[in-house]
Amino acid sequence: MARRQHLGWFFSRGFGPQGWGHPYREWNHDWTRPELYQQSARELEQAGFELIVMEDAVSLGSPDTLDLRVRGAYGGPKHDPLLLAPYLFAATSRIGLAPTVNAGITPPYLAARQAATLAHLSSDRFGINLVTDGGSARHVGLEPLGHDAAYDRADEWMAVVRRLWHSWGEGALVADPATGRYADGTKIDAFRHRGEHFTVDGPLNAIPFEHGDPLVVSPGGSARGLAFAGTQSDVQLALAPLQAQAVLDYRAKVLAAATEHGRGPDDLRVLFVVKPEIVSSHDEASRVVEASRHPADEVLAQVALGWSSDLETDLTGLDLDRPVDRGVFGEHVSHGSIAGFYGGTDDAPLRELLTRKARKGLVADRAGFVGTADEFADFVEELGDDGDNDGLLFSGDLHPVTLHRMLDDLVPVLRRRGVLRDELAPGGTRANLFG
Repeated sequence: MARRQHLGWFFSRGFGPQGWGHPYREWNHDWTRPELYQQSARELEQAGFELIVMEDAVSLGSPDTLDLRVRGAYGGPKHDPLLLAPYLFAATSRIGLAPTVNAGITPPYLAARQAATLAHLSSDRFGINLVTDGGSARHVGLEPLGHDAAYDRADEWMAVVRRLWHSWGEGALVADPATGRYADGTKIDAFRHRGEHFTVDGPLNAIPFEHGDPLVVSPGGSARGLAFAGTQSDVQLALAPLQAQAVLDYRAKVLAAATEHGRGPDDLRVLFVVKPEIVSSHDEASRVVEASRHPADEVLAQVALGWSSDLETDLTGLDLDRPVDRGVFGEHVSHGSIAGFYGGTDDAPLRELLTRKARKGLVADRAGFVGTADEFADFVEELGDDGDNDGLLFSGDLHPVTLHRMLDDLVPVLRRRGVLRDELAPGGTRANLFG
């Protein structure tokens, strides 16, 4: 029997026009209504997935890239996933949700109170996908920070949020009808925080948690991002080459950062993001891969549009036959995203970089993610057995067609092999990820 791994879903394009640009838009789901997402969340829970991480970007980007981000609904519009979460909790009973919260623009007291409220409403199934995103600061009248400084601010933000969550000490909540006493104020910490970035007074006016703090998820593959994950996170949303050795190396970096702060490998989970393309046969996989080897300029233009949105930098007007100078990227752009774009070759022409993104590879050769359900399951088992992998986050929009195309054949195979659990445990998201 294979080693069981933790599986989740990364809602990668956020709470926006699901299905736009794809034929399945004709299913007539209304992306602004909750029913589309409720159906998808129920089916992921039935499949045994433990967590949905909900991407978000508060900003539509700079004025220079505004049209790039909205013309194909790639980077916007987006509604707030935090406000979608209660509808998904109402439709499910055990799967966890971690909508994105921006530490750069959300006051820590407000975030701590909202998280506490949703944790109680969901029976401890709520978490936050914490991002540092300095580019959104201008929308709320704040000065943007550079990459590392934004992580420094997020460290302080997280410390304040946790102190607020724990401002009710042991025995503070009495709730004794016999005496009529609800709480003991002498055991509540009315602290005052005066830090570099935040001025906050406690305590929090929300009661303590029964099954631990809300889950903290963080993305970010830079050295500073990995250090933040090792210090603060319960789940690291990981982007790396998915070979066994790469998994070992990446996890080692995160765990080393955790060890420096008195934490161990049982204190966090590293979940790698994947986007498999499951097909009916090996021959079909080979055909799909071969068709992608020499992408037309129209395909490269679409790839450039997507990366322009992710990097908030217009790549569409650059010379395809010249390298891309790193100076075109603003300081607010994710270092991990920039590294992912270059793929370790800064001197390659833009055409070559985009061609690499357009090309697909066979999962059977460990060169990509196109293959049959059994071939992909072989790969997942290999990661678990040789790479000591915690688990995977499957990436895509939160649309039933996307889920079924990717998971219909794969879930039964993973379950038969023992990689995927049969059902989720009660007791909140921590019980499934850490129990």
